[in-house]
Amino acid sequence: MAEAGSNVTELFRASTAHSPSYASLSRVAGDARSIVDFCIPCNPYFPTPAMFEALGERLREILTYYPSSADTITAELCAVLGLNPGTVAMGNGSTELITWIDHLLVRGSLAVPVPTFGRWTDQPMETGKRVDMFPLPESHGFALDPASFVEFVRARGSRTAVICNPNNPDGGLLPRHGVLALLDQLQDLDLVVVDESFLEFADAEADSSVVADAVLRPNTIVLRSLGKNFGLHGVRFGYLVANPGLAGKVRAALPKWNLNSFAETVVFMLKEHRLEYAHSLRLVQRDRQEMLWHLGRLPGLTVYPSQGNFVYVRLPEGVDGAALRDRLLEEHGVLVRECGNKIGSSSRYLRLVVRPQVDVQRLVAGLERTLYAAAAGIAPVPVPQGPGPMPAHVLPYASGTAAVDRLVRRA
Repeated sequence: MAEAGSNVTELFRASTAHSPSYASLSRVAGDARSIVDFCIPCNPYFPTPAMFEALGERLREILTYYPSSADTITAELCAVLGLNPGTVAMGNGSTELITWIDHLLVRGSLAVPVPTFGRWTDQPMETGKRVDMFPLPESHGFALDPASFVEFVRARGSRTAVICNPNNPDGGLLPRHGVLALLDQLQDLDLVVVDESFLEFADAEADSSVVADAVLRPNTIVLRSLGKNFGLHGVRFGYLVANPGLAGKVRAALPKWNLNSFAETVVFMLKEHRLEYAHSLRLVQRDRQEMLWHLGRLPGLTVYPSQGNFVYVRLPEGVDGAALRDRLLEEHGVLVRECGNKIGSSSRYLRLVVRPQVDVQRLVAGLERTLYAAAAGIAPVPVPQGPGPMPAHVLPYASGTAAVDRLVRRA
């Protein structure tokens, strides 16, 4: 494991903005069946094994033939979600939509709280825009204060504002009424984007989305990510919702066949698998509470509230996240996301993807042995069993994609 781990850590050192891809990791890791992945934010419970089996049976057909047009796939998605196709544009991943939003709609400057999803800072800087970065206060758990953000936007003269809700990497959620108040105060801007890519994992309120409100506003776009929600990052599909004018402008710029046949197949499977999907979200929410509890018991580790399918933690004083990442991988077969290459963060922070309890126990054991036991010269503290019994009905565990399964399958 040490040699493979060493090769993998070299990939992380060479990555200046994001984690290396799974394909890169698997090429250098060799036999990596013992690695448990807390880096890639997958939904472990969806698609179900039966859905993957159905996809496998149709693999040749899916790979052989062209997909339908984006209009056809979008119409089906809207029928499932209850949206008007005229207010929706589907992209080859949310990153494609972020790129077109930047090219078509962002003029001059963009304001965004940091730390956040890297493409919201990197993409406009790559096209010569001024990016006004609003530091989220660690003293308040990285929570966004709408009034302070509006004041910052006014002071900087930003023409576009972006918030991620929940935010990545910390999982902080602004309640729906707070988002609407923010939109009201920024209605004179060229554009306000609410990136809801991880919102379906939230359970703080019955419905935090502002999708229904965006279609009525002249300058608002809501971005959603099916890949993140479904744990199918490799399929690359996301969508935006806005008034017909904004949505149509983005849709007109997209290539006719920008969505692949895997995306089409999954979208057309959704109608009959809505219950399984909803159940998968409840399981992730349960796992998140369990994980927060386990991590919160580790001395010196600061664990921030999260409504995403990941948890943001600050390491004890004097601990370097990159060195810890390398040791966890090489000595314990646990892969974590160190945040030293995220603007507004540092190597003292980790973003840890929510996983089932058995995997979290392995993570906690590795952290205990690496952070405390070696220095004290004592055996690691036994991993606690959690605050209560696990729910009786649990879907069979899967990482979210067959490829990720091969990487993270326990030995």
